[in-house]
Amino acid sequence: MAATEDEPRTTASPPEEPEPETTLLPSKPIASLSLSLSSLFSPPPPSKHLQIPSQISSLHLSLSPSRPRPSLLSRSAAAVAAPITSPSPLRPLTRRPSDPSAAVGLRRCSIVWFRNDLRVHDNEALSAADSDSLSVLPVYCFDPRDYGKSSSGFDKTGPYRARFLIESVSDLRRSLRQRGSDLVVRIGRPEAVLQELARAVGADGVYAHLEVSHDEVEAEEKVRGAVAEEEGVEVRYFWGSTLYHLEDLPFKLEGMPSNYGGFREKVKGVKVRRTIEALDKLKGLPKMGDVEVGEIPSLIDLGLSPVSNVTQDGKSSANVSLVGGETEALERLKKFVAECRAQPNKDDSRESIYGANFSCKISPWLAMGCLSPRYMFEELKKSAVRAISPASTNKTPDGSANNSMNWLMFELLWRDFFRFITKKYSNSKRKADAVPATACTGALV
Repeated sequence: MAATEDEPRTTASPPEEPEPETTLLPSKPIASLSLSLSSLFSPPPPSKHLQIPSQISSLHLSLSPSRPRPSLLSRSAAAVAAPITSPSPLRPLTRRPSDPSAAVGLRRCSIVWFRNDLRVHDNEALSAADSDSLSVLPVYCFDPRDYGKSSSGFDKTGPYRARFLIESVSDLRRSLRQRGSDLVVRIGRPEAVLQELARAVGADGVYAHLEVSHDEVEAEEKVRGAVAEEEGVEVRYFWGSTLYHLEDLPFKLEGMPSNYGGFREKVKGVKVRRTIEALDKLKGLPKMGDVEVGEIPSLIDLGLSPVSNVTQDGKSSANVSLVGGETEALERLKKFVAECRAQPNKDDSRESIYGANFSCKISPWLAMGCLSPRYMFEELKKSAVRAISPASTNKTPDGSANNSMNWLMFELLWRDFFRFITKKYSNSKRKADAVPATACTGALV
């Protein structure tokens, strides 16, 4: 028989007697490629000093269909040339390799579903999609279910909140365009809009942040059903609306204390994760599908009446000064930090909570996700008089009143408590067994 690649290339001696030919089952694919010509055509035995050419090892038959291979193959080259089985069309592509410059394994296109995370800084869903994909399609949906009248007869979304949201979406679109991307805006149910867009652009991934309320969790389940189960597109959800990350809590959410004091005690040793920096450049929109970005709706488009900037008594409305968007949020935080730095030991007595400056008034931007609570924490830490921790008490070691930044950390922790307790009971299966959360006061950030 002919020499294999693993045998030394020495002078071959003719066999004394012809032996019956046996068939061996190869243990590796390489062995199946070494059926020699002598086993097929039974030529005369080679002469005593005949050298077997190395090219003989490349003349082979494959037991499975494969592409034509070069005549000379080293061991590593042979491994690379092995046939690759094509993945199922509904199977999500593998994550990108460790080398970010390599295009192998990148998704063709990913959709980023913006919700209450209307920012580019500290946005894990946006950063992950940009890192994993060749193109990214940012999308925001004005869900009709969030507007109109509730069963009690009140507006589900009032005109002032809706205007703030429209301004925030407009600011997000400007930020994305500055980075080479854009924002697709639609009025419609997310599960239907995202399914249609995924088909149009050939998306193989949808990235979004998790929310906490019952209706929001229900929307996530519907999107997963329409996009993942029906279209075979992977849906990835991230957590990014609280100071502490959900995965870093020292307890399972089902076992979370129902009172704030117990919650604060358990999270004392938890570290706040570092923020994710805003990307200077984003992947462009997909060319497939020729998707129109759409117009941002007005209040009338949402079924609401335009709001007046003047109250009935002729005074300017307090809501006029609240301009939505990440740009405004970062500017307000910058001014607040500067004030705290200028007056680090400002008295926080009860008298200071009355009047126009009773708080930093940054809650609307936190609620819309225009500002990340982790980013806010980092910026306040930079100017703190002493080391601060959101899980510490609102008193300094000597018993004196804490400064404004430590007070704000205390309020951010209250915000975490309410979001986690809402998430705990947002599942309809747990709603029947819900135990009311005990909180003696609210958080006004």
